[in-house]
Amino acid sequence: MSHLWETDAEVAAAVLGEIRRQDETLEMIASENFVSEAVLEAVGSVMTNKYAEGYPGKRYYGGCEYVDAAERLARERAAELFGAEHVNVQAHSGTQANMAVYFTVLEPGDTMFGMNLSHGGHLSHGHPINFSGRYFNVVQYGVREDDETVDFDALRELAREHKPKLMMVGASAYPRTLDFTKFRAICDEVEAVLVADIAHIAGLVATGLHPTPVGVADFITTTTHKTLRGPRAGMVMCSEKWAKDLDRLVFPGIQGGPLMHVIAAKAVCMAEALKPEFKTYQQQIVANARALAERLAANGLRIVSGGTDTHLMLVDLRPVGLTGKVVERRLEEAGITVNKNTIPFDPEKPFVTSGVRIGTPALTTRGMQEAEMEQIGDMIARVVKDIENDAVVAQVREEVRALCDRFPLYAEMKARYTAEAKKRGVEA
Repeated sequence: MSHLWETDAEVAAAVLGEIRRQDETLEMIASENFVSEAVLEAVGSVMTNKYAEGYPGKRYYGGCEYVDAAERLARERAAELFGAEHVNVQAHSGTQANMAVYFTVLEPGDTMFGMNLSHGGHLSHGHPINFSGRYFNVVQYGVREDDETVDFDALRELAREHKPKLMMVGASAYPRTLDFTKFRAICDEVEAVLVADIAHIAGLVATGLHPTPVGVADFITTTTHKTLRGPRAGMVMCSEKWAKDLDRLVFPGIQGGPLMHVIAAKAVCMAEALKPEFKTYQQQIVANARALAERLAANGLRIVSGGTDTHLMLVDLRPVGLTGKVVERRLEEAGITVNKNTIPFDPEKPFVTSGVRIGTPALTTRGMQEAEMEQIGDMIARVVKDIENDAVVAQVREEVRALCDRFPLYAEMKARYTAEAKKRGVEA
């Protein structure tokens, strides 16, 4: 570890600063989590040195015996975890996983469906500023205004009218269960390919806490770093029918050599997810989310759709006259990290927003449970209800630090980095 300090003390100091930030604040961004030391070790391993274009047993480079073993383990474990027929673990991100599926099925200009970003969708599901919105004719669907859940009647009418070739199902800010069978029925009616993006709910799906799209959707894409608690990366699952076309599209279609150190870390995270305790962890994520949503509601804050079935919730700030931009900043000053987020039918711009998105995976990794969620819900409400009061923010910051001290994160790593900084007289 001293190698980094000796080579680049400025970067080392930044790393120490980030270790402290993660340990001393409440990380509540729904798309973030804390990986195990084993995953960190794999990501930082010598696997990063190996170029391995192609697939196990069919590489364009020599010397791939051991990276082949790691990739096979990642694929086999993912297939076992999700019950998938075929898995490609080479996608660098969730967006690249989606790109691979689009170009496997679609030609530029073809019609695809994706959920409106403000209704919970994702940039790579057809937003106009994203490649998906620029290459394809995208029709967006959304939620009903009364209960803020997917409007299947409107979706069916849109599908009959536009006859999409592909329908993307999945979200980055939708707190309710997705009924993949209903989407499947609509796709069958118009002969569309169904793609399920489970990036946010992968851990819940893997442990049976959310209905699985495997066997329902033609393709399933995911990241590995949210509820799955692995390295930042992507993955695609599909039936054998699509396997060769998909693999050919990932490589050489949209990317070259895979990140073998990250693939090795994917294998590690899949092994962790196959253990019985991983389901217990996922159950606690959901229990924590429900407890937090209920506590925020009890404090008078409006929760979009009235609650959550998953790991996340959206808080509508319009009733208290605030924006997501303001609340995100003030909560961060209080040691609570959330992200501003648009809400359904949001009148504000995306850089301002009328809501914040809050998730429980990272805090659950630290060992926090319902009692801590209730405490955190009260702290969030105190800041929101007295947003200009610096004394309240400072007091909450102290309470956050005390709570974090009870659930230390990467303690040995923090101690080592701190000792090295002191030895060199460096402040982070």
